[in-house]
Amino acid sequence: MAKTTTSARDLGDVELIERIAEEKDRLFKLRFQLATGQLENFARMTQTKRDIARLFTELRAREIAAAEAAAGGEA
Repeated sequence: MAKTTTSARDLGDVELIERIAEEKDRLFKLRFQLATGQLENFARMTQTKRDIARLFTELRAREIAAAEAAAGGEA
């Protein structure tokens, strides 16, 4: 858990968005494996969903920080 969060904080904005796309693609493939009966480790789906949520949380935190910085500069 902490490893994903730490690495997400270390990524730049573009890399973060790319990582989100990669994780979404991984989740798609896992769902496809589930539908075809080939998925062996169901925990990977849950972990991938949580990783995506962590990445989106970091992205949103950056958006909020940027908005606060812009609002602080205008006042």
